[in-house]
Amino acid sequence: MARTATTTDAFNAVAEASRRHLLDALGTEEATVGELVDRLGLSQPQVSKHLGVLRAVGLVLVRVDGRHRWYRVNGPALKPIHDWVRTFERTWNVRLNRLDDLLAEPQSQEEAPSTATTPSATVTAPPSSPCHQTPRSSSPVSSTHLPI
Repeated sequence: MARTATTTDAFNAVAEASRRHLLDALGTEEATVGELVDRLGLSQPQVSKHLGVLRAVGLVLVRVDGRHRWYRVNGPALKPIHDWVRTFERTWNVRLNRLDDLLAEPQSQEEAPSTATTPSATVTAPPSSPCHQTPRSSSPVSSTHLPI
């Protein structure tokens, strides 16, 4: 099966981690290739190549000022990615809310006994009292009184 070209759409373009880092490095500002090289620690040819792919799908715009090219993120072109990710938002919120509830359960169970009873209402029988003795068998011969 042939690979899909990275310049077909925004989804394919941002599939490469270096391009996502490049978009992050641009942020909301304009930057030159040299500035992006410094920010990312990539070589100039790598940055130029990735900018070319991002420009081809419209995710990055360029402004020429003399000998400098200033690159910036084209926010509206990211909208399809944003809209697609938002479809999962409800599911993530429901799952995270369930996780919060599960994590809160042990805390509420630990707190419940201490708030449900008061020290004066708690009665503890001593070990020798009939309350702590094990019930005897209903048979006439008890295990403690075996005939010899």
